[in-house]
Amino acid sequence: MVPLLFSPLRLRGLTLPNRVVISPMCQHAAEEGCATDWHLVHLGKFALGGAGLILTESTAVSPEGRIGIADLGLWADHQVEPLHRVVRFVHEQGGAIGVQLAHAGRKAGSAPLWEGGHALGEAELAARGWRRLGPSAIAAGPAWSRPEALDMAGIARVTGDFAAATRRAEAAGFDVLELHFGHGYLVASFLSPLSNRREDAYGGDREGRMRLALEIAARVREAWPAAKPLFCRLSAVDGAEGGWGLEDSVLLARRLKALGVDVIDVSSGGLTEETRRLAVPRGPGFQCGFAEAIRQGASVPTQAVGMILDGPQAEAVLRDGQADLIAIAREALRDPYWPRHAAEQLGLEEDYAGWPERHGVWLAKREQSMGGVLRQRRAELARAMADTTEAATMGGEQE
Repeated sequence: MVPLLFSPLRLRGLTLPNRVVISPMCQHAAEEGCATDWHLVHLGKFALGGAGLILTESTAVSPEGRIGIADLGLWADHQVEPLHRVVRFVHEQGGAIGVQLAHAGRKAGSAPLWEGGHALGEAELAARGWRRLGPSAIAAGPAWSRPEALDMAGIARVTGDFAAATRRAEAAGFDVLELHFGHGYLVASFLSPLSNRREDAYGGDREGRMRLALEIAARVREAWPAAKPLFCRLSAVDGAEGGWGLEDSVLLARRLKALGVDVIDVSSGGLTEETRRLAVPRGPGFQCGFAEAIRQGASVPTQAVGMILDGPQAEAVLRDGQADLIAIAREALRDPYWPRHAAEQLGLEEDYAGWPERHGVWLAKREQSMGGVLRQRRAELARAMADTTEAATMGGEQE
């Protein structure tokens, strides 16, 4: 029987060859929002690695919507062709690729992670013509400046920016579009009562706080081709008392599904630095329960993400009905061939027939030249892993 992880999934007019998705990871390598050679290599290697779907990093719908100063963007027409170059390569390898559209809101303007990821100062933002925006003038944390509360014209402009970026995403040839409504960025900050203190139609009760998310989703679905899937990333919970909760996410997921969203990509936290750390204790598959709750409560396909480490674990998440897709990020950076190695772990692709032919032919020769040594080594590793798992289980029972 084919493992569920490597069974196809049809979403509207797109059929994914497997359920492995490369989750967005900001690279801070764009030039004025344009993709560079780094993006071609970074994203292209995952197509060689066998992922069913690759998602770009957070791609800003306006210059001030960037998380970092060197993030991708689709706010201008000249940004289309550099991304199309990446899309074209992925398609040439038989892969599918999606773009994640976002507006960072009050968390815009941060340094690269390897420089600490700190908030840029107001002077530096002003020098770049940036400003932080939010539902209310409430900062994301002590290190962040207070954002400018969007007025009605500003809200209309943001909604229009998402629609315009969607049309550019279609021009670039993307197969999937994902809306980033999580992690404390602009739309997430409208959803949470901790950051949204408005008293107009875009604040107040839950219905008002959901209004911007629903309006953007409706505009994007209208602009995005009917045959192409639309994903939406949500933070299932804020992780703070009085904040956005799982029940809220289930309701929002139902409403998004009714508007034509096909998959909910389920993460958590991120409203502030504190909620990013404390939303849920970290551990293998720590967010899968949220994906399961939304999948069941909203009757919508979900994508699980967060410390999914290997093929057997990913297969169990799917078999247990927690999600329909498995998103990996850091594990894929560590091993771009994670999907192909997961297939081997689950008993598939021992002859390298599924690998890119330019690689597979050499790996097959390696297998032949080393005779049974590799098979024996794999068997030894499998036994060692089984022994380790059994010992850990017995130790847990003794405690």
